[in-house]
Amino acid sequence: MTAPAHARTSADLIRAEEPVLAHNYHPLPVVVARAEGAWVEDVEGRRYLDMLAGYSALNFGHRHPGLIRAAHDQLDRLTLTSRAFHNDRLAEFAERLAALTGLDMVLPMNTGAEAVESGIKVARKWAYDVKGVPDGQATIVVAADNFHGRTTTIVSFSTDESARAGFGPFTPGFKVVPYNDLAALEEAVDETTAAVLIEPIQGEAGVIIPDAGYLTGVRELTRRKGCLFIADEIQSGLGRTGRTLAVEHESVVPDVLLLGKALGGGIVPVSAVVARREVMGVLGPGEHGSTFGGNPLAAAVGTAVVGLLETGEFQRRADDLGLVLREGLEALRGHGVTGYRARGLWAGVDVDPALGTGREISERLMREGILVKDTHGSTIRLAPPLTVTADELRSALGTLEKVLGQAG
Repeated sequence: MTAPAHARTSADLIRAEEPVLAHNYHPLPVVVARAEGAWVEDVEGRRYLDMLAGYSALNFGHRHPGLIRAAHDQLDRLTLTSRAFHNDRLAEFAERLAALTGLDMVLPMNTGAEAVESGIKVARKWAYDVKGVPDGQATIVVAADNFHGRTTTIVSFSTDESARAGFGPFTPGFKVVPYNDLAALEEAVDETTAAVLIEPIQGEAGVIIPDAGYLTGVRELTRRKGCLFIADEIQSGLGRTGRTLAVEHESVVPDVLLLGKALGGGIVPVSAVVARREVMGVLGPGEHGSTFGGNPLAAAVGTAVVGLLETGEFQRRADDLGLVLREGLEALRGHGVTGYRARGLWAGVDVDPALGTGREISERLMREGILVKDTHGSTIRLAPPLTVTADELRSALGTLEKVLGQAG
């Protein structure tokens, strides 16, 4: 894989973006042109090990052959009908996704933020129609330091000022409590509560893993208080943590499940709200929709993704390789790494601030052929494709050790 001689350089392309693209991202200065498996290549032909996997959108690697084949086959047949008509791919996708997650009904959407917005609407409708909350008074309890998306409603209950500043007025109806605090949650839930919406593991916050028993406690509390438990597994789900869903680490089944990212196989945007029948059943024709939600191409790719997960292979890989990841990070503790949190093939790594910010460490790793991304302060996230090998993982950790040894 080599770049054509006439192609513009990485520097040319980065400069060309500046006047024509909104400046809502601060990407690393690498311009990816090709990719395969866990590896990407820039326009000059330099190769990099992808240790971010599109924030878990690429759980199955770049251009997984089975997923590419499913997309190609469907492109030759039918791509879009809108939901004004039925299509021949949607029933199987919904059947198999519901079975995989242990729930009953599927609302197909496109992006993760759309899934969250849709879950909020379903929960509010359920609160009015089933629970009997007075109209306009339904509340949803969320956790501090959450990340559920970027829409106006979602940033309304963010505690990240960079996500909120300049975007008000904000949508009412949300209560924020500390994450991993069952006592605070108990106090916040009342007769107006439609749902508790949480990430089983907080990704953007730095891969924050709650105490053992927290998810079980949320499930028990929501049942006892008569409200819904909505689990946002858009980043944590679909094999990333060594289970199909992160809630499975505590054998918990939520009332409503939010999925996205990896559900599209890194090919097309696919998301879904999956719920118990008595919850999803509150929606009627005309009350919610999406032109592209459930389109045949998305359903074909999504079905192929579900097929990969039905084998259990990727969950086992994440679980087994998670041991390699934790062993490597443990060896770096005190040698530039001040702490880490890891589950499956997902880790938040805290670097000694004296060695640089997370951004600076990410740039140094990039120059060594490893792609990661920083989050708050001096924390970097590691989330390689689940197709990564043990040797590739050890090599990446060795490069991290080298970069930390040279820093400061």
